[in-house]
Amino acid sequence: MSRTASIVLAAGVGSRMRSAIPKPLHHVGGLPLLGHVLASAAAIEPDQVVVVTGPGVAGRTVAAAAAALRPDVAIAVQDPARGTGDAVRCGMAALTQAEGDLLVLYADTPFIAPQTLLAMRAARRAGAAVVVLGFETAAPTGYGRLMTGPDGALARIVEEADATPAERAATLCNGGIMMLDAANAGRWLAGLAAGNAQGETYLTDLVAAAGAEGRSCAIIVRPESETIGVNDRAGLAAAEAAFQSRARAAAMAGGATLTDPASVFFSWDTVLAEDVEVAPNVVFGPGVRVGRGARIRAFCHLEGCTLADGAEVGPFARLRPGAALGPGARVGNFVEIKNADLGAGAKVNHLSYVGDATVGAGVNIGAGVITCNYDGFAKHRTDIGDNAFIGSNAALVAPVRVGKGAYVGSGSVITADVPDEALAIGRARQQNKPGLAALLKARFAALAAARKK
Repeated sequence: MSRTASIVLAAGVGSRMRSAIPKPLHHVGGLPLLGHVLASAAAIEPDQVVVVTGPGVAGRTVAAAAAALRPDVAIAVQDPARGTGDAVRCGMAALTQAEGDLLVLYADTPFIAPQTLLAMRAARRAGAAVVVLGFETAAPTGYGRLMTGPDGALARIVEEADATPAERAATLCNGGIMMLDAANAGRWLAGLAAGNAQGETYLTDLVAAAGAEGRSCAIIVRPESETIGVNDRAGLAAAEAAFQSRARAAAMAGGATLTDPASVFFSWDTVLAEDVEVAPNVVFGPGVRVGRGARIRAFCHLEGCTLADGAEVGPFARLRPGAALGPGARVGNFVEIKNADLGAGAKVNHLSYVGDATVGAGVNIGAGVITCNYDGFAKHRTDIGDNAFIGSNAALVAPVRVGKGAYVGSGSVITADVPDEALAIGRARQQNKPGLAALLKARFAALAAARKK
């Protein structure tokens, strides 16, 4: 089997983003642009992946992020920046073996489909020395043009700054992504000159270099939407909109109901099972998995959590990382769950905070209940047994355990464990003072009248 390597170009300064964050690390769908690109590269199962960064703090930041996203990644530093051709040269120097197929991707182009990369590799293995991703557009301004020969094969790529008026009229444009014959790419790159308007070496000149040796070059044409690149904040917003549109369509195609698709926002790894219902204005952060038939009502925010089959959330609820709802569990309005497991059929219906807790099956947690999990220095857990009942406005001061079938009286502050089937009351005894309300009202009225004089 032929080897495959991938080089991801991530050394651009990204000055138009006007940000201290390197451009490859800006997020779309909750994942850095670089993460989307590395995920695309994984589709062809490369033997080695190299990320080319720039120098300095920004380059080291990108390198660290790349290693977190893919631990086996190799890093090459381009310093100074001398164009895309020089960047690929830097990347090839980090390859342990330069043979087979070499895929070149860009860290700011996040939507290349796996099927596209497989088609490019197939064209490469069919004999093309260079395979280029192209797209047709009625508005080609700003893009390099793909110029074909009489046989329809790719003859050369012309950057817009170097194009003639006739060449600029072409509508078949360069999508940037390339698949190269790795065994010859290094030699072709070494021969590139910087004789262009930018004074840089262009990777696109490899087409002419391969053609000069009689090698054929091919084009794989895909929709323009697949080649979206991010250069500034407006481009980042456009990429987010494109991602969300695809994610919504995929969710509905997979059997989920979105009442108002345009108001639902997904993360790159959101998983919805069949027959999930999602109401308007729901936001999914990273790490959410929702089981069959679960229901998420309006204005909820979920992140790093799991919902078992038939669970229900909202409206106006927040599930934070570590929240896990069992089958048929219910979380209602203005409830926050964090790092807590809710057993089957457990209910937290309104105005409560449950954090760092284990809540058993069938538990009912009343309005305004709080698990007091933080003492200013460390987090502590609360354990509530099956079928326990926690009355409204109770505070459970962790670490504490409420036993199976136990009751906690409303308004109680629980600081010690409650045995199974016990009733716990932790509040001051009520005292009634007959007639005192009328006396207080008269006194307050007199004080108010005095203040007006």
